[in-house]
Amino acid sequence: MTDGHAESSKKRDEESEEGLDFSPFWGIEKGAVLQEARCFNESQLDARRCQQVITKLLYLSNQGDSFTRVEATEVFFSVTKLFQSNDSNLRRMVYLIIKEICPSADEVIIVTSSLMKDMNSKIDLYRSNAIRVLCNITDAGLLGQIERYLKQAVVDKNATVSSAALVSGHHLLQVNSEIVKRWSSEVQEAMSSKNPLVQYHALGLLHRIKQNDRLAVSKLVTQLSRSPLRSSLAQCLVIRYVAQVIKDTKVDEVTGERPFFDFLESCLRHKSETVIFEAARVIIELNEVTTRELQPAVTVLQLFLSSSKPILRFAAIRALNKVAMNNPSSMTNCNIDMESMISDQNRSIATLAITTLLKTGKESSIDRLMKQISTFMSDIQDEFKVVVVEAIQELCLKFPHKHRILMNFLSNVLREEGGFEYKKTIVDCILCLVKSIPDATEAGLTHLSEFIEDCEFTYLSSQVLHLLGELGPSTADPGKYIRYIYNRVILENATIRASAVCALANFGSCSVALRDRVLTLLQRCLYDNDDEVRDRAAFFLSVLRTIPETDSECVEDPLIYPLAPLEASLRQYLENTGDSAFDLAVINQIHNNIASHPDMHASSFDCPSMNISSTKNDLRESENIITSRGEFMSYGPIFKSCHAVDLTEAETEYKVTCTKHTFKEHIVFHFMCSNTIEDQILENVSVVMDAIEGVEVFAKVSTIPLGTMPLGHFGSTFVSYKRAQGLHPVAKMACTLKFTSKEIDPSSGEPESEGYEDEYTLEDIDVTVTDFLTGNPLSAFRKVWDTLPIENEKVGDYSLGTRESLGEALEAVVGILGMAACEGSEVIAPHARSHTTLLSGFFVGGHSVLVQLNLGMGPSNSVAMKLIVRAEKPYIADMIHTLVSEA
Repeated sequence: MTDGHAESSKKRDEESEEGLDFSPFWGIEKGAVLQEARCFNESQLDARRCQQVITKLLYLSNQGDSFTRVEATEVFFSVTKLFQSNDSNLRRMVYLIIKEICPSADEVIIVTSSLMKDMNSKIDLYRSNAIRVLCNITDAGLLGQIERYLKQAVVDKNATVSSAALVSGHHLLQVNSEIVKRWSSEVQEAMSSKNPLVQYHALGLLHRIKQNDRLAVSKLVTQLSRSPLRSSLAQCLVIRYVAQVIKDTKVDEVTGERPFFDFLESCLRHKSETVIFEAARVIIELNEVTTRELQPAVTVLQLFLSSSKPILRFAAIRALNKVAMNNPSSMTNCNIDMESMISDQNRSIATLAITTLLKTGKESSIDRLMKQISTFMSDIQDEFKVVVVEAIQELCLKFPHKHRILMNFLSNVLREEGGFEYKKTIVDCILCLVKSIPDATEAGLTHLSEFIEDCEFTYLSSQVLHLLGELGPSTADPGKYIRYIYNRVILENATIRASAVCALANFGSCSVALRDRVLTLLQRCLYDNDDEVRDRAAFFLSVLRTIPETDSECVEDPLIYPLAPLEASLRQYLENTGDSAFDLAVINQIHNNIASHPDMHASSFDCPSMNISSTKNDLRESENIITSRGEFMSYGPIFKSCHAVDLTEAETEYKVTCTKHTFKEHIVFHFMCSNTIEDQILENVSVVMDAIEGVEVFAKVSTIPLGTMPLGHFGSTFVSYKRAQGLHPVAKMACTLKFTSKEIDPSSGEPESEGYEDEYTLEDIDVTVTDFLTGNPLSAFRKVWDTLPIENEKVGDYSLGTRESLGEALEAVVGILGMAACEGSEVIAPHARSHTTLLSGFFVGGHSVLVQLNLGMGPSNSVAMKLIVRAEKPYIADMIHTLVSEA
């Protein structure tokens, strides 16, 4: 008996499991269902069967099957006949199918009378559904006929009917807003209903009616803030409307208080948890919210962290996570509560708790946090792990001295099981830290070398091998990475083997001691099965053997031929029809032509990189010209050279650019001039400079003219000034090109003996503080910061306006100051709302100046900046603040 009973129980379990997989709609077809719909026309209606057919029609419609106009019309006319049935369940299905079919305007009139009859029925269920259907299918023309019934329904005693009318009003605003606006008194009366849902729908509709009238909305909010509503949902709506009014209203300049903020604080003491959270959420999302305003909201959210309800804990920690982005200091008291949530059964809550702690934690608490996170990582899915890794990256950039602990943690999780996106996030994080924190380079490269030993992803292995080839040769012991790289040549696929060959070649080129070992390994690669690997090995072998034994140079140096002549010579070769091979000597010939005729840079080859005002080579050439001139020997070494600026338009007859060179006490303006007018030569060319601003700052020392300036040749003329010490080095110079113009005799090609004086007005030149500042990256910023006198520290707050991201704001400020970022602080974590960047530089004369930029982004993407400057001289700190404020 027992065995028989067990077998029957097992059989029933199997049948029940099979039943779970069975769908009542499996295998249905539209044609068959439309045939079944003929049952709607039978004289004796089978209510149950009709419900099943309507259910199938609704299923087909929701699955994406569309009915033709003819099919929809046939179904609609058949469904209208079902109004004669008094079965309540069938009537509800009829309402649904009519809304889904959406009959045309000509067909609506057929069912309107039936629906209006149901609107006045004694059965409340019919009334509410009829209102919803009729408002869904009616147009603006029929709306006027049923307006009287809808206004009565709004104030109906039955909550279901009243809510149906109010919700329909929301939809009808898009059909005929003027009619709905005439319901204001009825909607206002519905707001006093005792039913919470009716009150909620009435408030929403009333606000939509008045939303375009700012004064009316303000009066409505003022009225509702004084008399709280019974419905917690309606009260949440009031809080949202208050938030909108606060956003559109300026803060009181006298008291500094926001309007309606007292109301938001009172909502934090509401009996409904929904209202409390909504008020807290609105407070933390206010523009430029202060710590004092945040405190009551943070306190309430902290209480929610210990709630027994998971939804409350999740909502609270998610809101606090947003606070941590902009105001981490206001959440210090919550850290203990959040640490207890790391072990929460809900992994979404635990992940948010960890990421929030990583944003608000202090340097002293990192060790404890890492131990807690280590036990947590194995229990969550990859998408949560990615969030944690990104938060750890942000923390490491914030506290670079803790990179060892955080790097070891990343290395440990990198060895665990995980998908591509998760592993890629960890690798990208380590790459970011290696490039941002110099002290973390060797540790990061070692961890990544161990990772590729067991890496299953080709993309990540190639990325790591490239980094090893780029940074490995410059480490203290580059030889230890050779084994990891060559193992990839032996054990991996062709793509990774090719990447490993390139990495090996870079070690051989940059390290003389390792070159013989690398040549031996590359020799073995010549017998590889893949042609790409063989080709790369053969190429690098030939390159490395041409490098002298005592030299170390990169095998990936730029092209030895400039791009413009290379492109020009290749174009000429393709245009010729000859069968001769391409000759590299042609490139040298064209390059020499460019050197002797500089005007060909822009016209013949149209290459922006060759323009004299934009390349680093031209800046270096200008420096060489300055240092070779005896007139400037006494000025000392060049402190800073600025990129050349054009003083003329591209189409004018004269081309003039200016490069500024700053010395300890002087500034030299180097003008490069060219004549583009044929049959004319310019002699005794000079630039006359007159100070429009900063007359007392700069005193002219000398002007060195250019003797002759033939057609198409560039020449140099100079003007030097001495700078007054201790004054703000800002000036504006008006420039005029003066010269003697002589015509060229066509017969002899020589210039005439007589000429005439002429001049040409140039663009003004600006001299700014940035011209006297140069970057100086430091690896120990804080130590140098502490050595500078604190009495020379200047602090200021600035608004940077609306920006797309903090990165854009930081780029703008760094561009103004021209200083160098330190300790990788220029790297901003994705989606960060606050960031601190450390800048270092020298002011002319060798005076150190350090800057701390504290950036914060508000909800409306407005960026605020706190600028802290320390310098050896107090006037230098004042100059930095003046430079930022004027920019």
